[in-house]
Amino acid sequence: MAIFSVYVVNKAGGLIYQLDHYTPRADTEKTFSFPLDLVLRPHDERVVVAFGQRDGIRVGHAVLAINGAEVNGRFTADGKDVLEFLGNPANYPVSIRFGRHRLSSNEKLMLASMFHSLFAIGSQLSPEVGSSGIEMLETDTFKLHCFQTLTGIKFMVLADPRQTGIDALLRKIYEIYSDFALKNPFYSLEMPIRCELFDQNLKLALEVAEKAGPFGPGS
Repeated sequence: MAIFSVYVVNKAGGLIYQLDHYTPRADTEKTFSFPLDLVLRPHDERVVVAFGQRDGIRVGHAVLAINGAEVNGRFTADGKDVLEFLGNPANYPVSIRFGRHRLSSNEKLMLASMFHSLFAIGSQLSPEVGSSGIEMLETDTFKLHCFQTLTGIKFMVLADPRQTGIDALLRKIYEIYSDFALKNPFYSLEMPIRCELFDQNLKLALEVAEKAGPFGPGS
């Protein structure tokens, strides 16, 4: 079981804190001869697998590294176009690492804003007045849990579907936010949280939740 990440979204829908706690490793690195038996296409400033699957490499996986050097979007480490490089027989054999692309800071900001809007839609669709909004979204690989305070701050945790104690963890994160962000004289409401004590106590709370599940009295 694992807790993947934490998001804190202000009442206007802006992302004010994000922590990647655990990222499952699903990268696959293989050495290929020419011609490449996978079809690659550019997509959202990345080069991804459009057709063909083998040895753990799946459609949608992005090219992350070539010959051990990290790829920068659609370009190799030395600035060459990835598709042109892989289309040249002289560059083979070549080692390519594929995997799920890492979200950029801008993508995280956009997704937090989208969830904020989805949360509002969920509240408006409720047949009863006073709906709490979306509290959980479930997929086969993770669950997104959300807790909104009375002031409109949203705390979101992405975790393994089998992880227990998330409701208690969300309230523990709210407690940490109150103690180490709100009581910080240098912190302004609705602004990004940059506080070392907040980081330290949040990481500790995540570790406790992963190992022990629900928080007990006095935790």
